Amino acid sequence: MNSAERLDAALRDELSALKSRQLYRLRRIVAGPQQVELRVNGGSCLNFSGNDYLGLAAHPALAEAAHRALDHYGVGAGAAHLVTGHTREHHALEEELAAFTGRARALLFSSGYLANLGIASALLGRGDCVFEDRLNHASLLDAGLASGARFKRYAHGEVETLRAQLAASSGRRTLVMSDGVFSMDGDIAPLPQLADCAQAADAVLMVDDAHGFGVLGATGGGSLEHCVIGAGQVPVLMATLGKALGCSGAFVAGSEALIETLIQRARTYIYTTATPPALAAATRAALGLVQTETWRRDRLRELIVRFRNGAQQLGIPVQASETAIQPVIVGSAARALAVSERLHERGLLVIAIRPPTVPAGSARLRITLSAAHSDAQVDRLLDGLHEALAA
Repeated sequence: MNSAERLDAALRDELSALKSRQLYRLRRIVAGPQQVELRVNGGSCLNFSGNDYLGLAAHPALAEAAHRALDHYGVGAGAAHLVTGHTREHHALEEELAAFTGRARALLFSSGYLANLGIASALLGRGDCVFEDRLNHASLLDAGLASGARFKRYAHGEVETLRAQLAASSGRRTLVMSDGVFSMDGDIAPLPQLADCAQAADAVLMVDDAHGFGVLGATGGGSLEHCVIGAGQVPVLMATLGKALGCSGAFVAGSEALIETLIQRARTYIYTTATPPALAAATRAALGLVQTETWRRDRLRELIVRFRNGAQQLGIPVQASETAIQPVIVGSAARALAVSERLHERGLLVIAIRPPTVPAGSARLRITLSAAHSDAQVDRLLDGLHEALAA
């Protein structure tokens, strides 16, 4: 057996082990646009697993903006932003995001993962310290680990633990990185307390608002607006454009010096081809709808209340979340898969989330709501959950 054959044999053994532990993952093939009635693997189902919180992913205004830009720019950006890939559409989107977030500048990245890695690599190194919530998104955790700084985690939401860790720490620069809305639990980080804690320790607070931006706050400003804290308390803001805005990519917003530093030092920005100009154009249209169609956030809040009230009446064990993410923890990976399959048989797509995405013993159904859902569809989900959990 040669080295390639030995590698394949070892990988097959590892894959078999994943299957035996109910941790093997499969991709689903979607035919058609992202919407609440979704065509998956050749069948139709109601989608309660996406992140299209405002129902913008298939909005005609976004498609029209993209089509116009395609006619003008073509498909690919052709190069990195620092070469020839930075178009007027990209630049206009950055300026509009900066204005919307109340920051001096904004900088586009191809994904939230790349943005978080870029922030950490540009701002941190040996001799620095980074502190993170234990339930942060994998991209934040990986960014902290890859930065070269001393890396510590604190128990979920435990600000006093963080305060003690910061007091015992010393470094050239200290960064506290946290999700704004935690993607698997749906709870909102204690941002005012984190901001006070960071400021007292002369640390910089960075917030990943992937699941809050566009959704929370009176204007859709996100978890910072929801918690009534400003740019001075959170100098580094990152948010993604593929969830509430229905597009793809991410941005970092902050001061002139911060953005210029990222342009000069963030390797995931410097060495990545820019996203297609048509995508930037579509995102500009989405950002406009976030600001003008405020009814979408109102509708989403109504559905969250409807779902939570219905779950309480039926005895469905939802977590303490006021966001569009409503997890139902069922325990084992095997049970989560079984309940998810029962729901799918009823025409309801609710994906089972298992370790290592969540801690062992906390496998769950990650239910997500969209402003595009109807009351009847949410009621159908509640009935299906009640039956599937009882089976």
